[in-house]
Amino acid sequence: MIDQAITVSVDTEYLGQQAAPDEHRFAFAYHITIHNQSAEPAQLLARHWIITDSNEVEQVVRGMGVIGQQPLIGAGQSYQYSSGVVLDTPIGTMQGHYKMIDQQGESFEVPIKPFLLSTPNTVN
Repeated sequence: MIDQAITVSVDTEYLGQQAAPDEHRFAFAYHITIHNQSAEPAQLLARHWIITDSNEVEQVVRGMGVIGQQPLIGAGQSYQYSSGVVLDTPIGTMQGHYKMIDQQGESFEVPIKPFLLSTPNTVN
């Protein structure tokens, strides 16, 4: 199944220059790599994020594509992009899924496992 052959890896970073801790503003970048390990291309149509800060305040973000694109990811290829989020707390998590479509027109979801957003030296 193609949906199981597509994986997502994430790297995060704290953007201290864009943060204002005294104003409860903590800025993070996340760098995504979507790997298509299947034998056929798939197109990313939409995203769904659940962003939770350490006060358990949840933001839900849904939208078409990523960074204004709906990339077609070829068989054996990867697609990378970076984006960002601002939290009211120095720690939070993100998780969600991408809605994708295969060559036959079948849509499927690719899960994005929870990942941590945290300021330096907050979490050991």
